[in-house]
Amino acid sequence: MNEMTDGHIVKAYSEELDRINQLVVDLGDLGDLGDLGDLGDLGLDQLRRAVKTIKDEDPKEAGLVIDRDRELNDIDVKADEEIILLIAKRQPVAKDLRDILTVQKVITDLERVGDEARKIANLTIHFYGNGQSQPSREILRDIYEMASFADEMLAMSMRAFNELDTKIALGVIGQDQSLYEEFRGALRRLSTFIMEDSRSVGHAVDIVLALRALERIGGHAKNIGGHVIFLVTGKDVRHEDLSVIYSEVENSL
Repeated sequence: MNEMTDGHIVKAYSEELDRINQLVVDLGDLGDLGDLGDLGDLGLDQLRRAVKTIKDEDPKEAGLVIDRDRELNDIDVKADEEIILLIAKRQPVAKDLRDILTVQKVITDLERVGDEARKIANLTIHFYGNGQSQPSREILRDIYEMASFADEMLAMSMRAFNELDTKIALGVIGQDQSLYEEFRGALRRLSTFIMEDSRSVGHAVDIVLALRALERIGGHAKNIGGHVIFLVTGKDVRHEDLSVIYSEVENSL
C-alpha cells in the first residue's frame, strides 16, 4: 500500500505536520507575555521588550533581549531539521510539499523579526550603556509610534496563520503601505530636528536604524500574510498590487 495512504502512516504524517506548525506558534504566538520561559510568545514579545528597553533606558534588559534571540535561532534551526526529516521520510508531493515549504518561510520571517528586535535592543545599549549623550524623549517618539504599528501587524499576521484566515491576512498586507508612510513621515520629522539642532545628527542616524528595523518587521508580517493566503488558496500573491491580491483571494474562495 502507498505509504501516504495507509491509515497509520497518514496519522503520523499529520502529527509531524502539526509539530512543524507548532514551531511557528513557538516563534510568534500571542501567548502569556509575562513568562520569559514561554517560547509561545517569542517573536512578538522580543519586539515589545526591545522597544520597552529604549523607553525605560534599560541597557541591562536590552542585553537580555539580545541573549534571548538565541532561542529564536534555535527554533529556526530545529524547524529546518524537522522539515528536512519530514520530507526525507514522507516524500510529500503537490499540496503537502507546498504547505511544508510555505510554513518554513513563515518560520524564517519570524526569525528575522527577532533579528530586527535585536538591532533595537543594541541601540538601547548604544544610547544608555556607553556613557554617551542621550537622545531626547521627543526625538524618540516616532520609534514608539512605529513600534505600535509593527506590533499590530505582527499580531494580526500570527492570528491569520493560527486561524488560516485570509481576511485577517489581507488586513495585514493592506497595512504595509500605511507603515511605509509612517516611516517616511518619521524621516521628515527627524530632518526637522537636525535643522533645528545640528547636535542631534548622531542620534538621528541611530534612530533611523531603529525605524528601519521596525519597517522591516512590518514587512515580515506582510510576508506572513501572503504566506497564509498561499496556504489557503494556492495563489502566490508576492509582488502583486493590493487590488490584485483581493481579486485573487475572492476568486479562490
